[in-house]
Amino acid sequence: MSEHAALIAPAAAEFAGILRGIGETDLAARTPCAEYDVRALLNHLLYWGPWLEAAGRKAPSPEVSSGEADAGLVGDGWLGDIEKQTARLVDVFGTPEAWQGQTTFGGNPMPASMAGYMVLDEFVFHAWDLAKATGAELTVLPEVADAVYAIALEIGDQARAMKVYGDEVTVAEGATTFERALGATGRNPAWTP
Repeated sequence: MSEHAALIAPAAAEFAGILRGIGETDLAARTPCAEYDVRALLNHLLYWGPWLEAAGRKAPSPEVSSGEADAGLVGDGWLGDIEKQTARLVDVFGTPEAWQGQTTFGGNPMPASMAGYMVLDEFVFHAWDLAKATGAELTVLPEVADAVYAIALEIGDQARAMKVYGDEVTVAEGATTFERALGATGRNPAWTP
């Protein structure tokens, strides 16, 4: 699992590139995540990022005064906020130590590698969600596609039970590894707004 640490920075770089292309008029655009428009998905990322960082540092979860839906974290400086958060996540999960042993997430014990999986998934799959919503092009390195596909297969049943992944989507024969990864998380690679 700690071999995934080397994939965090390139995945984060692609993610950041998609973020920088989002304009004010894109914030209301639909995403492949049915419950989120672009603004709500950015809010989701900003809300859970500190929790993931704490899990990587094996520190207590942050104190929060509201739930994700009420957090309202997408203000005028949202891009700078999410870029700083992304850099912190890369600093933490770019090291093998963050993936080793046990940690907690929201007070619940879990393998530290699971927190790392969550970060890599957030960077890659939500970058795709945002790219599809805004008409951007996302490049996913082959080694990153291989990793997120393997992760999706490994944790798929648990993630679906927790409503993190949707029902598996059957993809076309000859689909790329990344398209198979998307399908495994409940995303339709052919989705359009």
